[in-house]
Amino acid sequence: MNKGPVSQFILHHYRHFNAAALIDAAKGYETHLQEGGKMMVTLAGAMSTAELGLSLAEMIRQDKIAIISCTGANLEEDIMNLVAHSHYKRVPNYRDLSPQEEWDLLENHYNRVTDTCIPEEEAFRRLQQHIHKIWKDAETAGERYFPHEFMYKMLLSGVLQQYYEIDPKNSWMLAAAEKNIPIVVPGWEDSTMGNIFASYVIKNELKASTMKSGIEYMVWLSEWYRANSSGKGVGFFQIGGGIAGDFPICVVPMMYQDLEWHDVPFWSYFCQISDSTTSYGSYSGAVPNEKITWGKLDISTPKFIVESDATIVAPLIFAYLLGW
Repeated sequence: MNKGPVSQFILHHYRHFNAAALIDAAKGYETHLQEGGKMMVTLAGAMSTAELGLSLAEMIRQDKIAIISCTGANLEEDIMNLVAHSHYKRVPNYRDLSPQEEWDLLENHYNRVTDTCIPEEEAFRRLQQHIHKIWKDAETAGERYFPHEFMYKMLLSGVLQQYYEIDPKNSWMLAAAEKNIPIVVPGWEDSTMGNIFASYVIKNELKASTMKSGIEYMVWLSEWYRANSSGKGVGFFQIGGGIAGDFPICVVPMMYQDLEWHDVPFWSYFCQISDSTTSYGSYSGAVPNEKITWGKLDISTPKFIVESDATIVAPLIFAYLLGW
């Protein structure tokens, strides 16, 4: 593939340290795809509010991602940006805010993520009225779905089109819904929509069982992995740490060690973009070799770690893979 100006720039300038690791990881990802491998991308943190969809959506459209694991926040916040972008408030001086100024943001229905404030009415409540109907309709019909499947139903129904405030090609969730690629959303309950769903359960307006659970996600993922891990296998591209990465990577040792299915291949590529520190005992900061001891990666698995800011690194790696 011919490389565009962004790729040419990083190839020329990114020669050492984390910059070199970025290039190595991008080339490894490209080789993995060229040899017929598939890739899981995991999204932690606030990648959707960081508008990673500007590059991630095209990665999905070009079949450079086969499956995504993300937090409930990332699942919903891309759609919130799609329908409420003009109502977001940027606070570049967020480090200087006093407790009173933070309280004032709350009083004005803004929820802050670093330098970006999400508008409650236009984002949370706008989604709530539509997703609640989809939840309720499913329950009435005696149907159960995963969190991402409900989001797909809402996006594909067209009910949100009236609110679109960005070019829809920059929404990774819309791209994923249109491709119907699988998404695993561990710990969905701690998201805003998860909290809202729980509130309806507490009020006896919905049954908890209408929403498929994390255990069911793990069972489903084991089936997907077995069906897709032949040949070159499935790679693992982890953006940030946390449950978005820890949950799905464990499917391999679960099958090998707990189910004693000894024909299960290891993940065949691994890269993590992380700013977590190993010495604090964090799983997120663990260097790739530690994952060998847990039965996740093989000795020969290509392993990369870029210790840097994912909002800077991920778009550059995606740009390289897209030939930008």
